Amino acid sequence: MKGSKILLVDDEIVFTGNMSKLLTTRGYKVTAVNNGNSAIRALEDEDFDVVVLDLKMPGMDGITTLREIRKLGLFTETLILTGHGSIDTALEAIKLGAYDYLSKPCEIDELVDKIEGAWGKKDDEVKKDIQDKIQKVVESPSSVFDVFPKGPKKKG
Repeated sequence: MKGSKILLVDDEIVFTGNMSKLLTTRGYKVTAVNNGNSAIRALEDEDFDVVVLDLKMPGMDGITTLREIRKLGLFTETLILTGHGSIDTALEAIKLGAYDYLSKPCEIDELVDKIEGAWGKKDDEVKKDIQDKIQKVVESPSSVFDVFPKGPKKKG
């Protein structure tokens, strides 16, 4: 969806620069980082709709980065970029919760289609979470107050 916030994670600076420009001209808000640690920091600081994540990076690779993203428990979808020869790793990433994968180099239209699909899935998950919370309140209005601490436990 136009206006979606994309986090582009790839160690190839020329690639991230070019893809950022192409996605920005298509109406996306793009933040590009060049390693897994920077991606995690960006996700801790800001909400993103879709993460486009390269698998092969020095330091924290894409699989490790994906695992760290999942630990954050965010409503964001991850799209994997993989070079030739690492399709098995891309499939592993999908088992870990990635939305889908694309082989590099990829066409911008193909990337946009995958981003749109990932955004749609993310939007559905957010709606489901809201519906679940509404249902909980309808079934048990007092459950709204369960988020408040009960006070310190007495030592005994």
